[in-house]
Amino acid sequence: MMAKKIIMLLLLTGLYFTALAQSPELTAFNESRLQINKIGMLTLGSWALGNMGTAAFAIGRASGSNKYFHQMNLYWNVVNLALAGFGYYGAVSGKAGSYDLFHSIKEQYGMEKILLFNAGLDVGYMLGGLYLIERGKNNINKPDLFKGFGQSILMQGGFLFLFDLSMYLIHHSQENNLRNLIDNVSFQGNAIQIVLYF
Repeated sequence: MMAKKIIMLLLLTGLYFTALAQSPELTAFNESRLQINKIGMLTLGSWALGNMGTAAFAIGRASGSNKYFHQMNLYWNVVNLALAGFGYYGAVSGKAGSYDLFHSIKEQYGMEKILLFNAGLDVGYMLGGLYLIERGKNNINKPDLFKGFGQSILMQGGFLFLFDLSMYLIHHSQENNLRNLIDNVSFQGNAIQIVLYF
């Protein structure tokens, strides 16, 4: 008798999650999540291309710390452009209807964790930039290099901090949509309750 109840519960739970995986609400949530990523990667890529174009134009015309500032901007944004390209590819190749509830939750919270971690790294970049600027004040051999690289890293870290924090807040604002999808399931110690509305 107990085995029949467990089998019936597992069957109903499986049917519920299968139906939820195909629900228009879950697909809409994933479409929104992927669209946010796509716009974010276009923003990062535009920033990178703008910086690279400006740097390529200015390196030959600049001198002193400005030359090193533009040089570091060029190097830094080659990496930004590569990251934006991979991120954009991931966003456009993702199929919103192919994510079940578990993978939707995993993708959502995984992205939020990455963005918060990156924001912490960005603070480190800014501190590193400030350190290089200070070091340039005391370095007799290469003060322009330290100052220019430091200013560039400070600026890039500042932009990335604002970018990552904004992306986190935008993604996190989607949490209520995700919560509404899982409100119909509750776990109570020794029971699973599923509420279905028809």
